[in-house]
Amino acid sequence: MTAQLDAGSIARLSLHDSTHFNIQHSQTLHRLVLLQHWDIPNGSKVLELGCGQGDTTTVLASAVGEQGKVVALDPAPLEYGSPYTLGQAQGHISQGPLGKQITWLQQSPLDFLSSLPVNDSTAFDETVLAHCLWYFTSPSLILDTFRAIKQHSKRLLLAEWSLVASRPSAQPHVLAALAQAALECRKPKSTSNIRTVLGPKRLTELALAAGWQLETEALVPGGEGLLDGQWEVSACLSPRFERQVEEQVSNVRERGVVHALRDACEASVRFVQGGREGVRCMDVWVASFV
Repeated sequence: MTAQLDAGSIARLSLHDSTHFNIQHSQTLHRLVLLQHWDIPNGSKVLELGCGQGDTTTVLASAVGEQGKVVALDPAPLEYGSPYTLGQAQGHISQGPLGKQITWLQQSPLDFLSSLPVNDSTAFDETVLAHCLWYFTSPSLILDTFRAIKQHSKRLLLAEWSLVASRPSAQPHVLAALAQAALECRKPKSTSNIRTVLGPKRLTELALAAGWQLETEALVPGGEGLLDGQWEVSACLSPRFERQVEEQVSNVRERGVVHALRDACEASVRFVQGGREGVRCMDVWVASFV
């Protein structure tokens, strides 16, 4: 079976709008590329933190096979998420052929890890955090999580947006992410999907400080079908973003920084063929630690 056909079969297991199947298909294809860099053996027991609606979970469950297991955890309530909630999406996957290999948990990563036997380094073969690190509320929380994982997992596998635009059409995505992060870090409490922006260098430093050793790393260009860049640019340039800047950022100089990042994003879109619809995703950093 070809990789593309495999991606199609896996994507159809997720809850999706059939008229826009290409969106789900592109997300699955991207996760399969990440999987090639992680090299997860069949039969592995995998812990996935920040599983969300399960875009990565289905790919992991397919990789570990019937003899493997994926424990997929997300701290968000089951009512969270759009266009489908976590509860709807996870429940749909559970009813499919991969459901028996997946255990879903609604719990904070640290609470779950602290419930495991102390220093049981064989609890999981791999722990995966894919496109969820920016949801963490602070670098210190990421460090604490990396340290806790070290006690219960043989490998740490990461994937996150890299803040690198190897293609000029991806530059607006980088600027949109930075603009949103500049706003969100000034809120007392953020529910955004961009809360703590850290690039590969800083994430690696945190992993090393937690006792991990870098095994492999690479930059992967964002797939042509991924729309995350367009979504983030639209959010950054929306009237709602402007209103939040005025409401949440009281310091005039700080407000100027957020406005400058937003304006830079808007200006960069003008140089993209096709405008917003031509915006591509920034590169993705994918790494493994032992």
